Amino acid sequence: MRGMTQSHAILEKLISFPTVSKDSNLALTEYVRHFLGELGIQSSIVFNEEKTKANLWATIGPTDMGGVALSAHTDVVPVVGQNWSSDPFVMVRHGGNLFGRGTADMKGFIACCLAMAARVDQSKLKSPIHFAFSYDEEIGCIGVRRLLDMLKTLPFRPRFCIVGEPTMLQVVTAHKGKLGFRVTAHGLEAHSSLAPIGANAIYMACDLIAEIRRIQDDLAANGARDGDYEVAYTTLHVGKMSGGEVMNIVPNHASFDFEIRYLPQDDQHAIVSRIKQAAKDVANRYAHVFADARFVFADLQSYPALDTPVDSEVVNFVRTLTGGNSTGKITFGTEGGLFQKELGIPAVVCGPGNIAVAHKPDEYVSEEQLALCDAMLDKLVRRLSD
Repeated sequence: MRGMTQSHAILEKLISFPTVSKDSNLALTEYVRHFLGELGIQSSIVFNEEKTKANLWATIGPTDMGGVALSAHTDVVPVVGQNWSSDPFVMVRHGGNLFGRGTADMKGFIACCLAMAARVDQSKLKSPIHFAFSYDEEIGCIGVRRLLDMLKTLPFRPRFCIVGEPTMLQVVTAHKGKLGFRVTAHGLEAHSSLAPIGANAIYMACDLIAEIRRIQDDLAANGARDGDYEVAYTTLHVGKMSGGEVMNIVPNHASFDFEIRYLPQDDQHAIVSRIKQAAKDVANRYAHVFADARFVFADLQSYPALDTPVDSEVVNFVRTLTGGNSTGKITFGTEGGLFQKELGIPAVVCGPGNIAVAHKPDEYVSEEQLALCDAMLDKLVRRLSD
């Protein structure tokens, strides 16, 4: 491809690894480890328990001080059922855009990081640059937690963290947190011709969902609000439901999955308590038929909110790299809140691409965005070499 930069070429290679979250990312991780090794940069690999997936941590420059961490996830969302114009794992360049699964979310940022590593004069760095590349972010920020546990043992921690999720290179200071649950209703089976003597678990689940919707309405009307978000309040959402066996049996079980995406200023635990109290109240309505009618809650996903003050040092620092004056808040979650909560590392989100095209068929990142990201990382190198 004429006019390809090194970032383009690296991204083309990264896209060829189909690192959907349900599958392994080891081939990509080994490629990155080898790429950095050829530059004399050592990597630490932090595996999952089964050793089928891995995080990568690498340091460029001095190892006896904090520096800046560049964080990215290597996994991507599935392509099954999506109508792509071309093979999603073969990068296509067209009209100034680079198409492929993960181009925006977020292998474009990883490609820029690796290209920067190939350009940097490591001997001139007075403060280090770290790479933190994780697995299974898309299914709940799972992998990075093992990496953070490893970083807790190091004598020096990064001074700042930049999470390279797609923000069109705007500096993002905050996002909502998330809690996800699976709720199982336990009722009493009966022949459908004798339905009143059973406790219909699907009805129980529906009754609780109605209560969740009422709590949502209250949060929208009376809860905390922040107009900087596209949705200004904490949201509750039921995304999946199942239950029963056949039509002529009163079902004794039903389940649904729901999430809470909460503003940083909201008490998410208080909201969970409200929902669990509503579950007890609903179960009590069925106790006259089945004394053991109940709901069981199981944790599915969670990550904390990010809430970095707009006048903080990390925000001012990253704005000098992008040249932009504005800051923003995003509706989707990142690993930034975990760096902040678990390690006390101030974090912002800033990366190439548009989240509006992520998770969709024909995902892409523009060549212009990659060029701007390359320039941002070159400024980072210069700042840390002064």
